[in-house]
Amino acid sequence: MVVNLLHNGRIGLAPMEGVIDALTRDLLTRHAGFDWTVTEFVRVVDARLPPRVFYKHCPELKQPPVATPSGIPVHLQLLGSDPVALAANARQALSLGAVSIDLNFGCPAKLVNRHDGGASLLRQPDRVYKAVKAVHDALEGEIPVTAKIRLGFANRRLAVACAQATEAGGAAQLVVHARTRDEGYRPPAHWEWIGKIRRQVSIPVVANGDIWTLEDYWKARTLSGCSDVMLGRSALADPWLAPRIRHWLQTGERLPESSWAMRANVLKEYAALQRQQLPDRVVASLVKQWLAQMRQGSSAAEHNFQRVKRLTELDQLLDSLVVNEQHAEPA
Repeated sequence: MVVNLLHNGRIGLAPMEGVIDALTRDLLTRHAGFDWTVTEFVRVVDARLPPRVFYKHCPELKQPPVATPSGIPVHLQLLGSDPVALAANARQALSLGAVSIDLNFGCPAKLVNRHDGGASLLRQPDRVYKAVKAVHDALEGEIPVTAKIRLGFANRRLAVACAQATEAGGAAQLVVHARTRDEGYRPPAHWEWIGKIRRQVSIPVVANGDIWTLEDYWKARTLSGCSDVMLGRSALADPWLAPRIRHWLQTGERLPESSWAMRANVLKEYAALQRQQLPDRVVASLVKQWLAQMRQGSSAAEHNFQRVKRLTELDQLLDSLVVNEQHAEPA
């Protein structure tokens, strides 16, 4: 791998609805790796939402600058289809101190799509344009608007048109998840298609989708031509992936994979933080949700998940996590 070709790459932490909240952002940005993060989406329908909704999704707004405790910027994401309502809520977010507004045109969830949100707009590039332009105009240049898309809804026929629509509307940056809505999260990610998009727009394009390892990172950048990437599920599976990528970019040294003990300790720290504000039964469910994400590429995580998945008592669940690598999986 030729490191000096990639030294300037940025890494973003993707939003994941119901998974990556403020505490998760805090934990994942404590070690140098990520350059920015994006909140779970604020769902916009037809009215300006009260401040409490924005604070719920982005509590970092309460303590400017809007960043994680480690100082990594947090961008606020809106999801909706009504340009007027999106504009009103963008102004509301600005008044509360938001540093950037990201628009979600990539969510593949059936419920969201049935209610005219997320990736459903990719079937009509003009609607993408109108939504971005309304928000861009409402912000009057005070803070940037960015967007995230997929390669299309059912196919890739309108991928470039949708990307161009975000640029024409005033987006300062575009994240592209390298699959269509119908492809969901099934491999492979089509990183070469991000390259096709990048060559047709002049704004920065960020590659997203299926970057699980250093090799994936290299391949995604090579095929897309993008210098910047965004990690989502892989950052949960291995909280040290972004720091390993950053270390490699800076030094050329390849660090070993993070151990199961390191990952288990993140879960325990996460539980300790969450139980300060949530009931133990809810925290237990959240810990199992994160542990399920860690199963990707980790037999130890898979083994531990199978051992604790039916436990509902938080302390019992945490005590049952086997941290010793030699005993983390069956012989």
